[in-house]
Amino acid sequence: MLKRAKILIVDDDPLNRLVLEKTLASEHDTFLVENGEKALTFLKSTAVDLIILDIVMPGISGYEVLIQLKENPSTQALPVIFISANTSHDDEAKGFELGAMDYIAKPFSPTIVKARVRNQLLIKQKNDLLEMLASIDGLTEIPNRRYLDENLSREWRRSRRAGTPLSVLLMDIDHFKRYNDCYGHRAGDDCLKRIAHALVGECERASDFVARYGGEEFAAVLPDMGKNEALQFANKLRDAVNGLNIPHKASLNADHITISIGVATTECGQVYGEHTLLEEADLGLYQAKDAGRDIIVARVIRTQ
Repeated sequence: MLKRAKILIVDDDPLNRLVLEKTLASEHDTFLVENGEKALTFLKSTAVDLIILDIVMPGISGYEVLIQLKENPSTQALPVIFISANTSHDDEAKGFELGAMDYIAKPFSPTIVKARVRNQLLIKQKNDLLEMLASIDGLTEIPNRRYLDENLSREWRRSRRAGTPLSVLLMDIDHFKRYNDCYGHRAGDDCLKRIAHALVGECERASDFVARYGGEEFAAVLPDMGKNEALQFANKLRDAVNGLNIPHKASLNADHITISIGVATTECGQVYGEHTLLEEADLGLYQAKDAGRDIIVARVIRTQ
């Protein structure tokens, strides 16, 4: 079943905008702008599911709008349906070559518009589901390393633009190999699931992000969070895992499962790249384990 989608209608003709709105508003949330410049500005602050885009408009054309959408990682996957009074096969072919998903000729039939919008939204829904499945760790059912890398890259760019702090945590289950050897891999898998859910359960802000980094390691990306707040959050995560009280008689530092955590913070976003944060968090994690485990070590990256 299709959810109620957000559709941006871009057309310089007010009558066309009105008819398209009346055609789609009963099933979807519609947004109307009259030219390409306003469309691109609108998309900087509002996410939509589909765009109906006129080709010939004052200012930049629909073709140029589509080119800019495809160049932007945040909008390149948006389905675009071109709508135009020009029925030339060359124009239609050009639209498809640039990445449009469909082409509707004016004057248009509301029934045809509804059907084509529905088809494109169904395709997008399936693609979104596949994308989500590709970004989820199969065992723990939390985001995987791929999703982590995408999230960290996005938040680092935002941090750099805004000059805001960004913290990254790397966490490792202490003596997990000994746990697997002692209790078996099935118990190890269950342990990973319980810890993953405990870590995610401590995320109170929508922007807080926890993922499985690989093996027995987890990571967190914490936008707008400085060193002191990140340390507090890391302590919450460590306490949550301790609170599970999962027996670990083979551990060399406790009688239950514990985690060590490395914290890295850039206070104003000015580091060379997001991987610097991961490297510093990894160094902090190494120091935490070297110091006895079940410990948190924080590092601050100053402006470069």
